Parts: sequence; structure tokens; C-alpha cells
Amino acid sequence: MIHDMGGKYHHGDLRTELVRVSLDLIAERGLAGFSVAEVARRAKVSAAAPYRHFPERESLLAAVAATVACQLAERVRVAMESHDDPVDALAAAAGAYTEYLIERRAGMNVIYADGLQGPKHAELHEQTRRLTDQFLMPCLAVSDGPREALELMEQLFTQAHGYGMFWLDGVFTKQGYSPELVVRKSKMAARIAIAGHRHPPGAGD
Repeated sequence: MIHDMGGKYHHGDLRTELVRVSLDLIAERGLAGFSVAEVARRAKVSAAAPYRHFPERESLLAAVAATVACQLAERVRVAMESHDDPVDALAAAAGAYTEYLIERRAGMNVIYADGLQGPKHAELHEQTRRLTDQFLMPCLAVSDGPREALELMEQLFTQAHGYGMFWLDGVFTKQGYSPELVVRKSKMAARIAIAGHRHPPGAGD
């Protein structure tokens, strides 16, 4: 059993708490403000305590990224589940991604952070595939083939992330946009991307 300085955490609880505190820290300061030392301070444990669960910074960040991917996948699933039409589902998914990014400052920027691409981060890669598959299936439904579906999925993720970052970086706040308006714009942009992606009947490349 591992305790913090105040004897608060049991062995399994501290790992969960470190991930939770890390998510809150990133939501407040962005990925650039993430550090193990600050996480330990906020969790009220010694500077060495996180390393009993995560041998290096990247291990903790990978656990955080896996949680981000899992939460995003769930947010996207809920947003899509009431839509039978794939265009409506993709628009809802894009809006859900933008909304989550605005709330948590976390999305693909955390999931694909430097140092997290190795095979040892299997849980992260599994959750990432779950997230991307939720976008890919309806993309396949509105595309001419797998290559086109992957291109559309890439465009939708790029736009959804971009709308969120424009709000976080102050570009949209200077124009008086609310987060709700930015999410609506993200959904509209997704519909435009899908419409532009589709070939007219009988048209070639």
C-alpha cells in the first residue's frame, strides 16, 4: 500500500487521482503547462510518488491521453447515436469533438503528443482506434472508397480541432463568439466538408 504525505491514497487510488489531476491541469494550462512536479503538488503527494505508478513523464501522459481518447469516444458516441443519417452523425461528432476540446484543452494534441507513439502505450492506441473508428464508419458511408473516407475523416478532425483551438487561443473570443456558437459552426463546417467531398452522380475524379 502506498500513501501520500497525509496518508490519503491507497495504492490503486493514487494512479487514478494523478490522471484526474493531470486532466484538470491540462484543461487549465494546456499541454505546455503539464508537468509531473505540478501534478504531484496538486495531488498533495511527494514529488517522487507519481513515479511509483508511472516510471517517466511519458507514461503518465500516455495514461492521460488514453483517458482523453476514451472520454472523446464516449462523447462522440452519445452525440452520434440519435442520428441514422451519416451526414447528421458526422456533424454531431465534429461538434462533440470541438466542445470537448474547448472544455478540456485536450484532443488530438494530447493523444498524439511527442513520445507516445511507441508500442508500450497499448491502451492509448486501443482507445485512439476506438475514437477514429467512430468517425471512419460514417465516413465510409458517404465516400466512394476507403481512401476517400480516410481523407474526409482527416479533414473533419482538422476542422473540429481548429474551431476549438481558435476559441481557446482567443481568435473567436475577440469576435464575441460563445463556445456554443463555435460548436454550431464546427457542425456546419463538417456538413460543408462532406458536401464538397461527395462526387456528383456520374462524375469522375
